[in-house]
Amino acid sequence: MKRQLSRRHFLRGVGVCVALPAFHSLLPKAALANALAPAVTPTGAPLRMAFLYVPNGVNVNCWRPEGEGADYQLNRTMEPLADFKQDFQVFSGLEHKNGWAGPDGAGDHARANATILTGARPKKTSGSDIRLGISVDQLAANHVGRFTRFPSLELSCDGVRKSGSCDSGYSCAYQFNLAWRSETTPVAPESNPRLVFERLFGAGDAETRKKEAEQRQAKQSSILDFVQDDARRLHHQLGRNDQQKLDEYLTGVREIERRLEQTKNFTTPNPGVPAPEGQPDNYRDHIRLMCDMMVLAFQTDSTRVATFLLAHDGSNRSFKDIGVSEGHHELSHHQNDKEKLEKIAKIDQFYAEQLAYVLGKMRNVQDIDGRSLLENSMVIYASGLADPDRHAHDNLPVILAGHGGGSLNPGRHVKLGENTPMTNLYVGMLNVMGVPVKSFGDSTGRLETI
Repeated sequence: MKRQLSRRHFLRGVGVCVALPAFHSLLPKAALANALAPAVTPTGAPLRMAFLYVPNGVNVNCWRPEGEGADYQLNRTMEPLADFKQDFQVFSGLEHKNGWAGPDGAGDHARANATILTGARPKKTSGSDIRLGISVDQLAANHVGRFTRFPSLELSCDGVRKSGSCDSGYSCAYQFNLAWRSETTPVAPESNPRLVFERLFGAGDAETRKKEAEQRQAKQSSILDFVQDDARRLHHQLGRNDQQKLDEYLTGVREIERRLEQTKNFTTPNPGVPAPEGQPDNYRDHIRLMCDMMVLAFQTDSTRVATFLLAHDGSNRSFKDIGVSEGHHELSHHQNDKEKLEKIAKIDQFYAEQLAYVLGKMRNVQDIDGRSLLENSMVIYASGLADPDRHAHDNLPVILAGHGGGSLNPGRHVKLGENTPMTNLYVGMLNVMGVPVKSFGDSTGRLETI
């Protein structure tokens, strides 16, 4: 029986055919090829950008640092980060004004998730007519993604949900996605570390992955030739409107062809580690495996932009491993109860430990210029709520880790004016990435103090 090749299958097949490692032996070639490329440090190494989201705000009394500038003291929650104090900066005073209720009423958890990387107000709907705005990671990916196999990488420890009602009439799409390609299109994250690994490097051992990549590339080239030739013959048989539709389709095919041509010299990198077995039952292990996948993606220059939703806002996960049996969301409505606040502080410290883990991984990876991966990265760690009992969207808990290739000023606590748009920080980060924007989301300018 003759097998039909659907357009969806064809496009998906084309999307996984190329790879670009970032090994030291390729640095001269890569540096020359990307001499005019954005997202490159002064040393010629790629510049990476990552966003890690933690849910349900924090116990603010245990979070806020003491003091300001370089002479500040970490509070209890950030104790696990003490060894990285010179590698990150803490911001106070940042706000997402579109997170507040206003005329939309309840739904602060959905708005916390939705606004954190977009600065836009989500349309309150549980239907398919969702509307938000492009996220900062996708704006960066649009600018630098052509230099890597994958424009961006989206990770989560939650399942994927893009429809249905989740929080007070808001679509689940707002609460389970950090990345938004456009105002109507979220980019679904992957929660299975093995599937992430296979997407990045293929299935099987290194030799098998290499052979399969070569076979896919040869097959895809022949498919493109067939589509082009067959389409030209079909063109004369169609009416004017259908000819226009076909021309639009061929334009898309030519774009794929251009991308394939651009990536002819790419090779699938060997990460040097085995694929994960699957999704761990233990939450800490799950987070760390996903962090490992993100670091591998950066290390092999498979992508330079990543988002990681550790848990969606409103998550009611319990933390029995650290002595917290109640659900996180349940505890977050603490009403100043000391016992609940103590348990929230434990959860906050748990998440800080996971940030310390990924920063340690990045600091221990030598980049292609001899510096550490952390030195050539910008990593945001944040929640879309501050005090969860108030559902407060101002004075958000925000850490910016990394040195941005020498462009950032870590090792300090930055106290900003009240209600400073968090998107002002993103404008500054985008500029460091080489994205020439003056505004983003609800920004009022660029935050100069990064």
